[in-house]
Amino acid sequence: MPSITKPRRRVREIKGDFSAKGLKFGIVVSRFNEYLTRQLLEGALETLKGHGAAPSDIYVVHVPGAFEIPLAAQRLIRKVRLNAVITLAVVIRGETRHFDQVTRETARGLGELSRKSQVPVILGIIPAENVRQAIERVGLKQMNKGREWALSAIEMANLLRTLK
Repeated sequence: MPSITKPRRRVREIKGDFSAKGLKFGIVVSRFNEYLTRQLLEGALETLKGHGAAPSDIYVVHVPGAFEIPLAAQRLIRKVRLNAVITLAVVIRGETRHFDQVTRETARGLGELSRKSQVPVILGIIPAENVRQAIERVGLKQMNKGREWALSAIEMANLLRTLK
């Protein structure tokens, strides 16, 4: 005879939604490889606005290169009560001898900043082996990673607001 068990409780799932209305976003973008990062920035801005973010609630900070992004993002978080920060940079191995150092330390700094500040900091750094690979990921021909990272920022901002 089969045993009778109590029904299991439903699993509680918590998800962020994709409404940017009423949220504040920071974008820290590298000027190095600007012909590529400009495309990422445009994609991120279009996505944030398209999902309801007011232009006055978006703060864009331009820095010289990827390595400077964590410090600028930290200062921006201190200055403005942001719901999320998107970082944008393209680091191409052939153009930088210290490619691994820059990408590793930038990612480490951003992860640490996100944990300490409790503000989602989206790692929007494209490490590419060559210009062709960078162009494919930037979206000059198809998918723009700036859009993808903006969606991640919106989702995480809403998720953390739900988890307060």
